[in-house]
Amino acid sequence: MEKGRVILNPERFKLTIDRLCHQLIEEYDDFKDACIIGVQQNGVSMATHLHKRLCKILKRKELEYGKLDITFYRDDFRIRDKPLEASTTEIDFLVENKRVILVDDVLYTGRTIHAALTALQHYGRPRKVELLCLIDRRFNRHLPIYADYSGLTVDALEEAYVKVEWEKEHGENRVLLFAHKTDKDQNTK
Repeated sequence: MEKGRVILNPERFKLTIDRLCHQLIEEYDDFKDACIIGVQQNGVSMATHLHKRLCKILKRKELEYGKLDITFYRDDFRIRDKPLEASTTEIDFLVENKRVILVDDVLYTGRTIHAALTALQHYGRPRKVELLCLIDRRFNRHLPIYADYSGLTVDALEEAYVKVEWEKEHGENRVLLFAHKTDKDQNTK
């Protein structure tokens, strides 16, 4: 199995999360009429980290936070070799006239975010939607979608892929860059 190169080690990972939190605080202040929504599945881990850290920094018990499943909104839903498994959507509020911070781990082609924007419409019409991602693969976009906030920009060839590892599943938070994607690496971008 190919070994990936660490592009964000645990220490820098934590600093990156903190920087993103402070950028959001600068823009959203007290988060009045704002909410954080993580895109299932990988964006939820990122959104959960952000949410917990923001609550700690702001000394608040709660900020509006949700999890959005996009399975049935994907443009490749019907053309996959094996069926996709849906995750749950957990949004117990309307986004009507709110400022939404949509969160994913890696912005790659833009197709996931396109699906998320479509799915989000079922919860109301937001006043504004901004995108936050941990990793922005800016040269691989298929759709005109960009990140308003990003932790790290990776300029890599189309064959390369990025894998975000989370402490809960892998023992530590870090990001790896691989030169080639294998069949085994389906949850990478």
